[in-house]
Amino acid sequence: MDANISLLQAQAQISQEGNPPFTVLLRHGSMRTEYFAPSEVDTQTPHPQDEVYVVISGEAVLNRNGEMVQCHAHDLIFVPAGLPHFFEVFSADFATWAILYGPIGGEEA
Repeated sequence: MDANISLLQAQAQISQEGNPPFTVLLRHGSMRTEYFAPSEVDTQTPHPQDEVYVVISGEAVLNRNGEMVQCHAHDLIFVPAGLPHFFEVFSADFATWAILYGPIGGEEA
């Protein structure tokens, strides 16, 4: 995998894979970076690692274990490992980088 990924490359990779909601673009050690663009419903389940979202475009509401978080382009959002979360009420152009990292169970505070 390339060390530098453009938004256009991420979108092209999603298109080549038959339009799934995400694609893994970069891996290094415990870190992986995904391009995530859900369509209609976000069906993700809790992740075993800590996660940071960097919203690329659009807007959404992130249901973070019952806490409703408004998300807009260029926002940075943290979700600790194991916490139930999913995006809802998102715009058609909603897309985000999802960066998962660290040990299983999350980092110590």
